[in-house]
Amino acid sequence: MFISRFRVNTARPGARKLLSSPQAMHAAVMSSFPQILPSDSPAPDSPRVLWRLDQMARAEVLLYIVSPGQPDLTHLVEQAGWPAVVTRENPGWQSRAYAPLLDRLTAGDRWSFRLTANPVHKIRRKEGEEQKITAHLTPIHQMGWLLDDRRQERLGFRVCEKPNDRRLLPEGTTHQKRPHPGDRYELAIRDTRSLAFNRSRAAEGRRGKPVTVVTATYEGHLEVTDPDALRRSLTQGIGRARAYGCGLLTLAPLARSPRTT
Repeated sequence: MFISRFRVNTARPGARKLLSSPQAMHAAVMSSFPQILPSDSPAPDSPRVLWRLDQMARAEVLLYIVSPGQPDLTHLVEQAGWPAVVTRENPGWQSRAYAPLLDRLTAGDRWSFRLTANPVHKIRRKEGEEQKITAHLTPIHQMGWLLDDRRQERLGFRVCEKPNDRRLLPEGTTHQKRPHPGDRYELAIRDTRSLAFNRSRAAEGRRGKPVTVVTATYEGHLEVTDPDALRRSLTQGIGRARAYGCGLLTLAPLARSPRTT
């Protein structure tokens, strides 16, 4: 397994095209692996190619990729990077082995994390109607999606709670009957987006049906509860819409200061 980082040159037309279409970015990412054919699909329990875009500032967008094999991002450098400054030592992206981090995961350890996900639930609008998958749209429901006890058990971690002296409200709630997780947990939603695009059907040479994906980017602190389950989460992804930049969870050592990284 490898984790790679590529900084997108947002001034280039090719970059703007990729950033405007999750499907185009997915195709560009998958083209980084000559051993993976367009028709290949991973087995349910096997590692897969995951990717995520992090907008750190207006002109600083980072593409993260977690993959079974080492990628060749030469085409991305040419289309959306800085090809003129590429050298043998600096090809325009960074890749490193993921195994050292995966191997060191231990129950009870705490990490800072970042995740972009597609939080959804099933609803039935009227009696007798088939349930439909619908996106969570409000921060409190998006947080509740990740904080679900059964989901966290499957993923192999739990989101850490804040100590009482760091909560702004008693017991971390805004209302006696409706607890607000934003003050109880080390968890914040840094960004929400609604991505709308047409799913292309290249084989038929025409556009497919329109697709809308609602994403939420979470940051916070987690505690490892099941190292094997967390390794699966890190290498297989979390939730739906993984082809469109969702599901990639990344970890970093907790900073010494209270600030979340």
